[in-house]
Amino acid sequence: MAPKTGSGNITKRSNEEGRMENVSLHTHFVLDGFSELGVLRPVLFIPFFIMFVVALSANSMLLYVVISQRSLHSPMYILIAGMACVDLSVPLVIVPNMLLSFLFDWRGISLIGCLVQMHFIHFVASFQSTLLVWMALDRYFAICTPLYYHERMALPRFLKFIIPLVVRNVFLVTLFVCLAGSLSFCASNVMNHCFCEHMALVELACGSTAINNLAGLLTIFLNPVADFVFIAASYVVIFSSVLKSNRSGVKALHTCITHIVVITVSLTIALVAFLSYRIRNGLPAAIRVFFSTMYVLFPSCFNPIIYGIRTAEIRQHILKTLTCCRFVQTVPHS
Repeated sequence: MAPKTGSGNITKRSNEEGRMENVSLHTHFVLDGFSELGVLRPVLFIPFFIMFVVALSANSMLLYVVISQRSLHSPMYILIAGMACVDLSVPLVIVPNMLLSFLFDWRGISLIGCLVQMHFIHFVASFQSTLLVWMALDRYFAICTPLYYHERMALPRFLKFIIPLVVRNVFLVTLFVCLAGSLSFCASNVMNHCFCEHMALVELACGSTAINNLAGLLTIFLNPVADFVFIAASYVVIFSSVLKSNRSGVKALHTCITHIVVITVSLTIALVAFLSYRIRNGLPAAIRVFFSTMYVLFPSCFNPIIYGIRTAEIRQHILKTLTCCRFVQTVPHS
């Protein structure tokens, strides 16, 4: 009986190895977002190109004004410039490939390229909510403890708020990207998205993806959700402090309302994008791709405009810069 058992195990292992050899593991993927539009898909080049130009020009202008004006070298404006850097980086990574895909049908990407793009996009995008946390701290120190504002916002002391959140973002994003890279992709290599989004790639895996879904949920709750809870709590403390001290709330509202608008818009888009991948009944794939893409691109267009309009000092310097540029163009060359 023993010899038969041994030969049976050998035969079973050989059959399993044969099946594994017959399985084709994909290392190259096709980004097939908005394929439902058919011949109208190239038309998407126009709105996405407009958003790309707006994001690049608005964020570049905001960065230039903050860097060039010494009067804006305070913590609040430096944080706004940091947000502009984030909003400038994300479109530069994903939009050019999307535009080429719409125009010339260039949709291919390797697994390594997909993972690198995924890590960069999610890592940089994670700082959108993190920067809002730092802005909330800045407003808390400025309004609730104005006498100690410069002391507490000094870089050596503020590092205790910077380092833990940076480490958190690096760890969480690296974790779910590495877990996605360890999957085997043997079913389809057509990704229903315009860039390498985490869940869009995980859906193509063969085998269990429970740990990947758990890592994705953990990242959502420990990064944007935790950040927004902290931000909401900080603004409750700020406004309650203003009301209890019988001070005028005009300054607090003026300095905080811009951040609150940005937070509300960012949270709304993030929730819609998240729910679109979890609730699928009757929801077209193109709608999911649209919301997921807007979650990444819309803040890049919206944030610099709202900060430029709502922040008086930045608005004045932007108008002055544009006026100087117009004057230089109208001066006749001798």
